[in-house]
Amino acid sequence: MKLNTLEEVLIDHLRDLYDAEKHLVKALPKMAKAADSEELAEAIRGHLEQTKHHVERLEQVFALFDEKPRAKACKAIRGLIEEGGEAAKDEGTLSDLAIIAAAQKVEHYEISAYGTAKAWAEKLGNQDAVDLLEQTLEEEKAADSKLTEVSGAVLESAPQREMEQV
Repeated sequence: MKLNTLEEVLIDHLRDLYDAEKHLVKALPKMAKAADSEELAEAIRGHLEQTKHHVERLEQVFALFDEKPRAKACKAIRGLIEEGGEAAKDEGTLSDLAIIAAAQKVEHYEISAYGTAKAWAEKLGNQDAVDLLEQTLEEEKAADSKLTEVSGAVLESAPQREMEQV
């Protein structure tokens, strides 16, 4: 499909994000269950609740552009979720660190995608969309920071033998 206007490009981009967020709603409970660290599991569960709100906000943004919410397959997130699932197969500190790395890759993708969507909504002069996208963008940045914090705690509590080079 040929996109002819910035609004069409934005809507296409939002459909990609909508698919990403919906897939994350399904994937995050599995990641939380696989986490060995309770702090990591709690951080993931907390972000799951935010992610449900991200889906709702995207639906509001679609409405602001008189569009029905529709997903477009987000291959990037699907691949990152798959990587996260592989990381979650093991147990212990190293598995938790791999889960955190996979989750942060997702957060970085989302930070980029929401930042782009916000910039385009600004260019289109839709301040209500900008505000909704900014709110989600800030939550994604906070989730990334929380994962960095949890990573430090996991590393601190790791048994020395797991951290040594073989």
